[in-house]
Amino acid sequence: MMRVFYALLISLFVVGQAHAYSYAAAGKEPLIDAREAMLKAALEGNFEAVETAASEISEELTYLTQDYDSGLSEAFESAFASQDTPALSAAINRAFIAEITRRLQAGAENLNDYQTAKVLVVKSKRFFDSMAGELPGEKRQAADEALRQVLEAIGNPGVFGVGKREPDPAAYNAAVEATLQALAN
Repeated sequence: MMRVFYALLISLFVVGQAHAYSYAAAGKEPLIDAREAMLKAALEGNFEAVETAASEISEELTYLTQDYDSGLSEAFESAFASQDTPALSAAINRAFIAEITRRLQAGAENLNDYQTAKVLVVKSKRFFDSMAGELPGEKRQAADEALRQVLEAIGNPGVFGVGKREPDPAAYNAAVEATLQALAN
C-alpha cells in the first residue's frame, strides 16, 4: 500500500515538472488574433470592424512593411478600400510570411541558444499553421516539411548531454530557404 502511495506522490511531482517545462512561450500573438477578428468581420461584411482590428496591429504591420515586405501596407490599404475579403486574406497571409521570415532569420542568429532558436521556430510554425488551410496542398506540404527540417537543424541539447546534437547552420539556412520558397510560390 505504501508503494502505491509513493508511486502516486512521485508521479504528481513528475507531472508537475513536465508541465512547468515548455519549449515555446505561450504568449498571445497579436497578428494571429487580429487575423481571426479581421476575417470574421470581413465575412460578416463589417469592414469598419476589420479596420478596427487592423489598427490594433498597426505597429507590427509598419515594422514588417519597413523591414520585410515593402508592399505590405499597400496590400492592406487596397483590401480595405475595395472591401475585398480574398484580398484581405492574401494581405494577412503576406504579413504572416513576413513574420515567419523575421522569426526564422532571428532563429539563425540564435542557433547557439537552443531554447531561443526553438521558440522562434515553433512560433514560426504557429503562424504557418494559422494560414496553412488556405494554401494549396502541395505548397502546404512543402512548407510544412521544410519547417520540420528547420526544427531538426537547430540541434538538441539532449538530456544531461545524452542525445546531444549540435546545430547545423548550413542545414538550417537551406531549410529556411526551402520554407520561404514554398511560401512564395
